[in-house]
Amino acid sequence: MPEIADRQLPSLAEATGDVALERRILISMCVAVAIAVAVSACVGPWRVTMGLLLGGLLSLFNHRWLKNSIASGLRPDVAQVRGQFGVSRFILRYFVIAFVIASAVALNVASLVAALAGMCSFVVVIFVEASFQFYTSMIKREET
Repeated sequence: MPEIADRQLPSLAEATGDVALERRILISMCVAVAIAVAVSACVGPWRVTMGLLLGGLLSLFNHRWLKNSIASGLRPDVAQVRGQFGVSRFILRYFVIAFVIASAVALNVASLVAALAGMCSFVVVIFVEASFQFYTSMIKREET
């Protein structure tokens, strides 16, 4: 067990491959949601701000849940440990997200359009990651 306790995640500069990609996605999603909520708090109504915040948090939740449910579906060792409920979580997450957004809109706490826009924070991440990959490929191409 001491080996596990001493194990640390690599820093963002040291991380490579899938670990680095996961960290960049998570950081980019958090930054995109934070910027959207900050701008909306300054210029928009509070329902729009709450909708963006709710949608952004649900987007982070959805990303995490999707990653875990796909991992349990593709890796049999994980599916046996967690049970077969792992694959059904793939579909259950849609119902949970729809219920949370519908409840917030019904209680007049958040704007539906803003919540859906907050859920689209992953689209911003895709553009950021594509730009990052393009930039690094150009830099590496010039080095060779």
